[in-house]
Amino acid sequence: MTSSRFHSISPFLGTDDLPATLAFYQEKLGFDLAWEWGSPLEVAAVCRDQVEITLTCRSDAKPGGTSRLYISIDAIDDYHAHLQHTGVAIDVGIADRPYGMRDFSVADPAGNVLTFGQPQPQAQPAC
Repeated sequence: MTSSRFHSISPFLGTDDLPATLAFYQEKLGFDLAWEWGSPLEVAAVCRDQVEITLTCRSDAKPGGTSRLYISIDAIDDYHAHLQHTGVAIDVGIADRPYGMRDFSVADPAGNVLTFGQPQPQAQPAC
């Protein structure tokens, strides 16, 4: 059997207001528009580095606002400060967690929760 290799994941998140959700991802979270489809607009994707998220308001993608994503990033304190500066509500404050990550959470306008995390530096042995 040939071993399958996974390359990336592109989750679909539902929303009831695609223009407002797109604006949040672009203007507040710093994502770029990757593509959009439909007239009126039904589906669009945003991307940042190697992360792509598809947003949809199609009737077959209901209900919106029920998803949770964990996104691994670098320079988490800088990104957290940027989001605070742009007025993004931080739902779970930034902190070092007992599971070895430094993370925080925000919710998009549809209620989808995005947690951004960075591994904590490993504690150095005393000897």
